[in-house]
Amino acid sequence: MTNGLIGRKLGMTRVFAEDGTATPVTVIEAGPCQVVQVKTGTVQLGFGAQKAKRANKADLGHAKAAGLEAAPRVIREFDVAGDTAPAAGSTVTVEIFAAGERVKVTGTSKGKGFQGVVKRHGFGGGPATHGNTRHRKPGSIGPGTNPSRVIKGKKMPGHHGAARHTELGLTVVQVDAERNLLFVRGAIPGSKNGIVTVSKQGGKSRHD
Repeated sequence: MTNGLIGRKLGMTRVFAEDGTATPVTVIEAGPCQVVQVKTGTVQLGFGAQKAKRANKADLGHAKAAGLEAAPRVIREFDVAGDTAPAAGSTVTVEIFAAGERVKVTGTSKGKGFQGVVKRHGFGGGPATHGNTRHRKPGSIGPGTNPSRVIKGKKMPGHHGAARHTELGLTVVQVDAERNLLFVRGAIPGSKNGIVTVSKQGGKSRHD
């Protein structure tokens, strides 16, 4: 079996325990994923389906070789958990996860566009009053004489967000196999309907 699935972020809510304790969770539509290709130690999974007129010949041929009716919308690779790998053309569901397991979720964070150093890097900014006019400016960006240049890696304004991010140490609170839903404690990267990958991590959760 595989150690992960492809899913779609549906949003956030909260789950109540029997004692009334509320746990904030993110709801993920995890799978079902079709096995597109089996490799040595890894498995290629597909999620969703492309329209035939939108898929190119390479995608259609790759799906046909696995016995799939349509080319998947998203393809990702996962490690094989255990000694037996699923066969090409089979389906992997959310039932590979169990409540209490520790997982990591990878997705694309929300894009924020071009931002300054205060929002992008958390700079403190300058004084707010007493004649100060440099409230949110970065200040000096390098030495004037030696080496008389801007050092590589200097934190400056630029594009913020829309980057691949992995959230580690999240706990699976609940698994709904009938609706292919996975309830994970805490927030995960990305906006609603964003594509994410959920993988088993092992060990203790950061919430323990």
